[in-house]
Amino acid sequence: MPLKGVKEAKAATAKLVGRISGDLSERTVTEICIIGQGYASVRTPVDTSLLINSQYRKVTHDSNGYKGRVGYTAEYAAAVHDAKGTFKDKDVWRDPWDHSRGYFWDPKGSPGGSPRFLQVAFEVDAGADIRAAIKRGMAL
Repeated sequence: MPLKGVKEAKAATAKLVGRISGDLSERTVTEICIIGQGYASVRTPVDTSLLINSQYRKVTHDSNGYKGRVGYTAEYAAAVHDAKGTFKDKDVWRDPWDHSRGYFWDPKGSPGGSPRFLQVAFEVDAGADIRAAIKRGMAL
């Protein structure tokens, strides 16, 4: 007795795989970038607004899938991001990323910001939101 519905099952599976590797992935990667950008905006030092206004997001696709890139086009962005950074209050003995009591990075007298602002935004601040976005974005 021949199997029925094999052709339809294969077609449905191919459609589902195409959807997962296509629009669902692109949307999810874009959402992850947007979430990280939001957290990075809070940590980015603001002096003249040039740095914060040079923030960009790009989603590309190649043979390995979709990739998101977030960065800053200002020429000095990498130097500021990688600067050692000293906290204005010298008595900081707890976690330097805990700004709940008003400690802040003060490289040039600019309010707000923290060293490695983009990296910390994605790796520390946005972790739970990124995991939720992946779960939500990849739900079938």
